[in-house]
Amino acid sequence: MAHLARQESNKPVLIGQISDTEVIPKKFLEAILLDLKKLGFVNSKQGKGGGYYLAREPKDISLASLIRVLEGPIALLPCVSKNYYEKCDDCPNEGICTLNKVMVELRDSTLEILENKSLESLK
Repeated sequence: MAHLARQESNKPVLIGQISDTEVIPKKFLEAILLDLKKLGFVNSKQGKGGGYYLAREPKDISLASLIRVLEGPIALLPCVSKNYYEKCDDCPNEGICTLNKVMVELRDSTLEILENKSLESLK
């Protein structure tokens, strides 16, 4: 995504060029780009002058949204995740769990940074 963000005026880039420049295996990159296309982060153009390009301006794509779709939850524990919440098996009462309170604070601090940084900041 950072490679695409660095391109002039959303010029399509071939998978092979991204793979070579960023040292990412081509098959792995193809799978990632297909997922990102389905989710509306990138578009593609076929034929001469084709390739992948960003579907939105880099300034409009938060790092938090990218991490969620590529990696999953931002929170370190499922019991503090906003989007992927799961009750902890080891904790009988989240309300009195001291680790839970620290992890909520960590999640909130991390989210504040990632939601206020865009793909443009990686150029």
